[in-house]
Amino acid sequence: MVKNLFPRTRYLDRIRPFYHDEEMIKVVSGVRRCGKSSLLSLVREELIASGVPKESILSINLDKRPYKSVKTTAALEKIVDGFFSGVEGMKYLFIDEIQNVKGFEETINAYREEGDYSIFIIGSNSYMLSGELVTKLTGRYIEMRMTTLTFEEYLKMKAFYGKPVLDDLEKELNNYILEGGFPRAVMYDTLEQKRVYVQSVVDEIFDKDIKHNRKIRKKRLFDLIMQFIINNFGCTVSVDKLTANLKSILRENVRKETVYRYINEMENLRIISRCSRFDLKSKRSLRGDEKYYLSDLSFYFLRNTDNRIPYGPVLENIVYQYAESLSYSVSVGKIGNLEVDFILRKPDMDYAYVQVAMYIFNGAEDGSGVNQTEEREYRSLEAIRDSYPKFLLTLDHMHQRRNGIVHANLAEFIKEGKMF
Repeated sequence: MVKNLFPRTRYLDRIRPFYHDEEMIKVVSGVRRCGKSSLLSLVREELIASGVPKESILSINLDKRPYKSVKTTAALEKIVDGFFSGVEGMKYLFIDEIQNVKGFEETINAYREEGDYSIFIIGSNSYMLSGELVTKLTGRYIEMRMTTLTFEEYLKMKAFYGKPVLDDLEKELNNYILEGGFPRAVMYDTLEQKRVYVQSVVDEIFDKDIKHNRKIRKKRLFDLIMQFIINNFGCTVSVDKLTANLKSILRENVRKETVYRYINEMENLRIISRCSRFDLKSKRSLRGDEKYYLSDLSFYFLRNTDNRIPYGPVLENIVYQYAESLSYSVSVGKIGNLEVDFILRKPDMDYAYVQVAMYIFNGAEDGSGVNQTEEREYRSLEAIRDSYPKFLLTLDHMHQRRNGIVHANLAEFIKEGKMF
């Protein structure tokens, strides 16, 4: 492994089968500074350790010297062809910030078609994921989506770099909530230092991905939409109501299509993820009133002046991100008038259902001694009649046993890397 680089083993395991695949271009996506470049550094080191000659591996970062001036496909081809001149067999090409070269798709695809190139690329999410790549390279690439550190990875990375890890798991979870999961932030010692670093990451996203984004013409409108979505993460969002509210604030016409487009651009930037609703009775996805979760909780604490922790959506966000890191497809479940927090579709096409709460043993008994919080959290899961596994994740240390539903401590469940 690369010295001083924490191995994101979950992603290495996922991309490893494609190391020598010349047919598919490997695209690594994720919010800025989530660890994409470090991951590819680890991939390169694994290739060398497996016997691949260093002269068969070329790494180009188009945002750094000596490649900053490379803006054309001709200049890029000159570098690639010059480096690999006389090299026989499979060649491994890594390119970071690929969108800096206009029209790169045809050149990258041409190398792919030569049959002896394994290609890995990283680029601006706003470009790579907004349609251009999909249109021009359909069927010729695979995307591996990275998240910032999950709680499990956060603990492992602290231990990896010799940072103190508390025995009290709930306190560590609280630290994770306040610090966020950007990998570099782990290296700093105080919350103030971590926040300063993460603020620089957010500023970079604004400067590089939003400020100069030609698809975002109305910057103030975009900022208002982003502020609303970030402040209301984990809550049901009605675009109709949001559009009406924006009209009253700006005192100008705001089209619903524009609101949808700007929310979609936030998704392309990997600031948020959309969690659609799924009706368990009709087995259909439901349009409108989606929920949105943050790629990292830091966005909420940096964009919100209130430092109180909204534990309901925060804990949901942590579980959502963890499930996403496991490659589950996630949606919100609707069962008549009830709702289950998450339906997880596994890679093998099986399902799991997850309900998230802070505590159920909170003294909320009614006059008959019935715990109303417990009843509310179990009700939705018990209304699901199929035999797929069901989970209730809370911060309780005592666990309830009820109708085959797995009640587990959220922090312990994620720390141990358990599957749903």
